[in-house]
Amino acid sequence: MRLVTLLAVATLACSGSDGGNTQTVNRDTLTQRQRDSILAQSKIPGARGVGRAMTVADSTSARVQAADTVGNVP
Repeated sequence: MRLVTLLAVATLACSGSDGGNTQTVNRDTLTQRQRDSILAQSKIPGARGVGRAMTVADSTSARVQAADTVGNVP
């Protein structure tokens, strides 16, 4: 019974309640791309892979956009 009570209290504590305040502020002003760019420049192991993935995604996006442009020529 104590375990159930402890789990219930922990769940309520982690529910994200802001004390009745319904107005929330989104403090995250960076885009996903900006966060990924910062991560790619860090010294964290594997961060170079994030930068490489961004480069590959940009290249693929450019190729798709070029192909779409060619297909729209009258």
